[in-house]
Amino acid sequence: MAEVNGVVPLRTRVYIDGYNLYYGCLKGSPYKWLDLLPLFEKHILPSALIERNGQPCQMTLLPLAIKFFTAKILEKAAKAPDSVSSQARYHTALRKQHKNRIEIIEGYYSLTESRVKIVDAAHPKRWPRDCQDALAWKLEEKQSDVNLALQAYHDAITQEVDQVVIVTNDTDIAPALKLIRLHTAVTIGLVIPAKQNVRIANTELSEQAHWVRSHILPSELADSQLPRVLHGKSPTIKPESWYARPDLLEKILQLAMPVVGSRGRAFKWMEEPNPYLENHAPIDLIDTEEEAAKVIAYIENYLAGNGMGK
Repeated sequence: MAEVNGVVPLRTRVYIDGYNLYYGCLKGSPYKWLDLLPLFEKHILPSALIERNGQPCQMTLLPLAIKFFTAKILEKAAKAPDSVSSQARYHTALRKQHKNRIEIIEGYYSLTESRVKIVDAAHPKRWPRDCQDALAWKLEEKQSDVNLALQAYHDAITQEVDQVVIVTNDTDIAPALKLIRLHTAVTIGLVIPAKQNVRIANTELSEQAHWVRSHILPSELADSQLPRVLHGKSPTIKPESWYARPDLLEKILQLAMPVVGSRGRAFKWMEEPNPYLENHAPIDLIDTEEEAAKVIAYIENYLAGNGMGK
């Protein structure tokens, strides 16, 4: 790790808890088609100011820049009919977009019947031991935390990295971070996958980190999206249910298709800046009723005989 022009380079790798990232930043948002590499390379990492021995550090992402820890959704427990296929598409898209730069490391979900204690509505302060039992499904993600901890510790102890950036707010990772600090000179960065002013870093984690990023901004997520279509032997396409308003998207597609000729061409038209919409691409105006109404009015104006740019 030689100093260059007064700047110390830090060979950096990012370790992402996919479950924490999804529930902290992405659930219910239009940003699930997230391109992890530019999010960290262009936004998160440049925002961290680091010094070693009084010298500024420059983070340099390794060729294998990101290790992403997740688990395949179980169809029997999925919340939507396309959850399994959409997740698979996303993982395929990441691999296509960043071959050899992002590694997806999978644990698994365990679904078991389990007896749980029901809170007594009439006596909410009653101890669990005195409450009734109920049989319930228990869904747990397995191995992801362990995998993340082991991978980060391994990379640190073998001197493969100068810095690990951990993306989670789960205290199960704290013992691994403590060992990294105890046995290595590796810098630890902590990114809390949460919206601004929503969650604070768990003390057990932040105490082990050299620097902490407490949030990820919606604007950073919006600026770090994968292309809608990734080409290969077969195209990988962003799930339509992952848009902010799939209903508005479908309404506009149905209006545009008779004009431009096909669903694919309708999407292409929607992705191009349009001078009649203040040079916005129609696809960027479908997140709200108010914005989508401008696109709908434009198409309807064309259908009335007043012209529509293709």
